[in-house]
Amino acid sequence: MKKIKLALFGIGNCASSLIQGIEYYKENKEEGIITNDIGGYSITDIEVVCAFDVTKNKVGKPLSEAIFSEPNCTSTFSNVYNNVMVLPGVINDGLTTYNHYNIDPIEYKSNKEIIVRELIKSETEIAINYLPVGSAIASRFYADCCLEAGVSFINAIPEFITTDKEYQKKFEEAKLICIGDDIKSQVGATIIHRTLCNLVNMRGQKILNTYQLNFGGNTDFENMLDRSRLESKEKSKTQAVTSLIPYDTNIKVGPSDFVPFMKDRKICYINIEGEQFGGGTFEIELKLNVEDSPNSAGVMADAVRAVRVGLDRGLSGYIDEVASCLFKSPQTQTEDITARNEFLTWLDD
Repeated sequence: MKKIKLALFGIGNCASSLIQGIEYYKENKEEGIITNDIGGYSITDIEVVCAFDVTKNKVGKPLSEAIFSEPNCTSTFSNVYNNVMVLPGVINDGLTTYNHYNIDPIEYKSNKEIIVRELIKSETEIAINYLPVGSAIASRFYADCCLEAGVSFINAIPEFITTDKEYQKKFEEAKLICIGDDIKSQVGATIIHRTLCNLVNMRGQKILNTYQLNFGGNTDFENMLDRSRLESKEKSKTQAVTSLIPYDTNIKVGPSDFVPFMKDRKICYINIEGEQFGGGTFEIELKLNVEDSPNSAGVMADAVRAVRVGLDRGLSGYIDEVASCLFKSPQTQTEDITARNEFLTWLDD
């Protein structure tokens, strides 16, 4: 199969896990991958050909070195041989005061003309937005770069871009694909919380109160210490759960704190209190402890290949069957088993 040429906006932990995974599965069995074959493409058919970041210890370095540079802290599980140089991106709102303290940004900014030129030069077909949570301006800047360069766009973060009708129209008119928003982990807090809520409702019981609290040690959690950047994140995670609860209930979903020594480990506590038969009450308490970034990279491997299949079929704009299965905030919220079946049906069409 022809390689899927990919660009990355942001070379953090998620990018590191995805790039490591591409190498890992060249020599290992396919356990851990959600969908081994998507339209004839395997995960090893993905090739990162262009990359952008804004930190001094990554810009100007090959990806094989940059993905292991601080403040990246995810697990190392593969040797990487990609020598694509990390190019300077834009900062805009891509860093918080917390990130600026611990991450030394580059002294100069790139611009749209340079980034568009590099995307075209590298023959990039698809790009992933891996910027920090709250990067509203910078994320839309990169989406616009993709439109100019003729590159399809995957939005991994909770900025509502690809579900925006105006952006959908722009990508459709450009004969490109956009999908998002906010990548859903393979077995993460959101999908577990959704599954538990769906189970309670399916069994005829009512949810009275529920919360989901998360904490970890990667730069995503550090970034979210700036509470002003959390509106889209909390909205994305909350609506992913409430979309499966057909009545009003008390709910709190969101990040809780940053614990540096945890590195890329994430701990999530989910609690559900409800009413059962005869007016009695019940309580579910669950703890999830997981390596955060590989958990989402496994889903992104499906998203990239699905976009390529869509391009092969001559599709453009937003693909609901793909986004509903793989993202927290798609255009259409669908129960996860149904979404998975619709995705597989779309692949077989």
